[in-house]
Amino acid sequence: MLPVIALAGRPNVGKSTLFNMLTRSRDALVADEPGLTRDRQYGFGKVGPVPYIVVDTGGLSGETEGLAGLMAEQTMRALAEADHILLMVDGREGLTATDQQIAERLRRMRSPVALVVNKAEGADPDMIAADFHSLGLGEPLAISSAHGHNVAALMDVILAGHEADESEPETDPRDGIRVAVIGRPNVGKSTLINRLLGDERQLAFDQPGTTRDSVAIPFESDGQAYTLVDTAGVRRRSKVPEGIEKFSVIKALQAIDQANVIIAVLDAHEAVTDQDATLMGLAVSRGRAMVVAVNKWDGIDEHQRDTIRRQIDVKLPFLEFAETHFISALHGSGVGLLLGSAKKAFAAATRDMPTNRLTEVLEQAIQKHPPPLSRGRRIKLRYAHQGGRNPPLIVIHGNQVERTPKSYRRYLINTFRQAFKLAGTPVRIEFKAGANPFAGRRNKLTPRQQRSRKRLKKHVKKR
Repeated sequence: MLPVIALAGRPNVGKSTLFNMLTRSRDALVADEPGLTRDRQYGFGKVGPVPYIVVDTGGLSGETEGLAGLMAEQTMRALAEADHILLMVDGREGLTATDQQIAERLRRMRSPVALVVNKAEGADPDMIAADFHSLGLGEPLAISSAHGHNVAALMDVILAGHEADESEPETDPRDGIRVAVIGRPNVGKSTLINRLLGDERQLAFDQPGTTRDSVAIPFESDGQAYTLVDTAGVRRRSKVPEGIEKFSVIKALQAIDQANVIIAVLDAHEAVTDQDATLMGLAVSRGRAMVVAVNKWDGIDEHQRDTIRRQIDVKLPFLEFAETHFISALHGSGVGLLLGSAKKAFAAATRDMPTNRLTEVLEQAIQKHPPPLSRGRRIKLRYAHQGGRNPPLIVIHGNQVERTPKSYRRYLINTFRQAFKLAGTPVRIEFKAGANPFAGRRNKLTPRQQRSRKRLKKHVKKR
């Protein structure tokens, strides 16, 4: 399981800025105004020795009534799910009474708490941290989340006890394809999971996972082995009361990290929400192959169906690579096609692409649509090779590649996707500048040819 790191502290101490720094994103809203974050933000951490999940909380103000009280409740729930808690304080303002109240509450938590003094740029770290020793949370760690100072060192300390892991989940042939079913509460995940496993299997696995753990369930379909990474808990359908299905974002993100393929479930009776987009966007950012299942498709009229299709196109454009199925988990219609699509998506995500074929496709793409000019010079893309799998990574070498516009990058991705049949998986392209190391190998001269060339050059000079 990926470790979970939660950011705590009073409003406007820089939690959202640190969240954006750790996730290398701009997902959390940042402004010089306290209380901007009112709910939890989740992301995959990218700064540090090992992968992890980072949670940006809404802040603690010491108040228990109104909006501040709701924010505090959200924050304490996030902290209860964390493996590590980072209590952030403002080094410019110094120690406050609110900091002392928060520290007192956090000392009662089961998770280890690290004291982080933010906004320490341009100051003596020892001097700026001196006031905070009285909080009794160990040695304060001075950083600047806005400038990234000491952030990597901070994560080295926090993650010291965790083992390094690969970004690509390992696949044991005995486990088969690892498939995770994700989605908002009450979209029908449990019903779909039971349908995928079959009624004869649900009793054997009638044990929901804990808040922190996911359940891995091996099964077989049409001769293919699968392992279902359950994010909802496998329960008898009669034991899943309508409207009270429990859901943990942390649990879903950990399941995403363990899976090879994601089945993302939407509810056809409801609009596509920001929560849908956020959860599925996190799966794509992790590079997972995906299949979209629009559940409860039966019983809605054609107008509603057209509305849902348009919303998917508008709100989930980053899932254009994924195959979409319109299903009814309750009645079983369309469910049988999901695992077939998952199998195809996994095959695409792990496909080997020869260098000569990749370069050939690149050359054909350039001939059809040459790269644009940059500062009066043509961007030159010379050759391509595969840099990774699951998701497929294509590395393109050339000159001025850093100036390649996003539109041309998308054109190349679509070209490679079509040429290598990469439906169902994200495709990533990485540009590298420099000369082609393979240049000249085919036409390399023998020593005898080199001597003849030298003699010819001398003869030309004499004349």
